[in-house]
Amino acid sequence: MEILKPNDLKKKFDKSWVAAYDKVLTLVDKDNVEIIEYHPCMSGSEWLVNQYRNSSELITDAFRDGNKHVYKATVGKKPLNLKASYNAAGIEEVAIHNNEVKVTHSGLAGAGVGAGMCRGLGKGVNYIELHDVGGGSKIGKATVVTPKLQKVVIGIDDTDTKDEGATWTTAHNIGLELKNEGFEYIDHIIVQLYPNNPYKTQNCVSIGLTFAVPEDKKDKLIERIIELLKRDTLSDKTSIAILEGLNIPDELRKYSIKAKTGMVSVDEAEDLAKKLNIDLIEVTGSQGKIGALAALGLYDNPKEAVKIYSRNNDK
Repeated sequence: MEILKPNDLKKKFDKSWVAAYDKVLTLVDKDNVEIIEYHPCMSGSEWLVNQYRNSSELITDAFRDGNKHVYKATVGKKPLNLKASYNAAGIEEVAIHNNEVKVTHSGLAGAGVGAGMCRGLGKGVNYIELHDVGGGSKIGKATVVTPKLQKVVIGIDDTDTKDEGATWTTAHNIGLELKNEGFEYIDHIIVQLYPNNPYKTQNCVSIGLTFAVPEDKKDKLIERIIELLKRDTLSDKTSIAILEGLNIPDELRKYSIKAKTGMVSVDEAEDLAKKLNIDLIEVTGSQGKIGALAALGLYDNPKEAVKIYSRNNDK
């Protein structure tokens, strides 16, 4: 086994057949992990997601969004039964050591090259433990070591007025500003709420921003979002909701669907947030709590988030 940092890896394998991943992030919640990788190719990563899903017992779910692919997995060790074309690559071990996560990838031929050399060049990687060099017809195997991160999702609602503003762009611009400050801004989702809400500005949506942060930077992230919203919001009804970890409680999902299909009160939002231990914070006012909390329940399902359920009842 050879331990190689990204710069060492680049010098050792300066080959035309090695393509660097853009970034690798690993989010942890107890014994569950979410591995987010930005592949060198766009839709080419669909092949890899399919292979990993088929080959790895540790993976509970996998999907692709552009060149970003996500593996949801559990801590443990499960040997792979690699077979060319059918089960060509996968994850055989996930381990957490202090503030690092170690994910062992194995693959045949080109998938083996991706296992260590390509991933190891990505941003966010501390180093790799190279077990076997892939390529040609050989098996490649490497343990990719990344910092242990925590997922924090921020629901945001009510930043505009009837005269000006847009919540989705205000939230995104804040996400970009935080990215420039060093926070890992992963995703932005628009959640369609009840279209017949009399309090709406117009389209009636709320926003969920997803971040990956070291645990000791979580509070600073939240403080900055509140500061930036106070600076940028045009409304006196702005609120945020904060969901930590990888799990979305069933009650929260049901609440989000309810907020898409009919009216919900601020009291109902506050009661559920308290029950689920979700922080619900007034930035300039309380009305935004309803949509901010609703954004959290569907942040991982963009297609469901944008659906309109009450079209037949529109007047």
